[in-house]
Amino acid sequence: MLDLWVGIFVVAGMAALVILAFKVGNMSSMGGGETYEISANFDNIGGLKPRAPIKSAGVVVGRVTSIEFNNERFTAKVKMAVEKNYKFPKDTTASILTSGLLGEQYIGLEGGGDDQMLKAGDSIRLTQSAVVLEKLISQFLFDKAAEGGDAKK
Repeated sequence: MLDLWVGIFVVAGMAALVILAFKVGNMSSMGGGETYEISANFDNIGGLKPRAPIKSAGVVVGRVTSIEFNNERFTAKVKMAVEKNYKFPKDTTASILTSGLLGEQYIGLEGGGDDQMLKAGDSIRLTQSAVVLEKLISQFLFDKAAEGGDAKK
């Protein structure tokens, strides 16, 4: 009888590990629903990866399908699959955001006021690139150095 309980405990532990692995690997919300593909160009995508979530108002509305370099515009072209039941106006803005201070990066969509909605194959024109921590720190140090140079004059 004791062996049976140990076996049940081991199986439950393994099931918990599998569920945890799916959550960590962004596989937990692999919806089998219908999607439509849209794209956006960003100057800098930071650490954004394929399968990263696309969120609007905190709700996951889709996933990043691919990221490629656009040789003509010298930007990163991000293709996204958005679930069909979520509609966004043509003047929607897309921003690359970070969960928490050092968390995963995702795309945040903020709807505009246009009457026409995005369709499959459309591109989002208004984008905001990822905030790169190294650039912020170097800009801060540069500004401080410039203040020190002005104080001497």
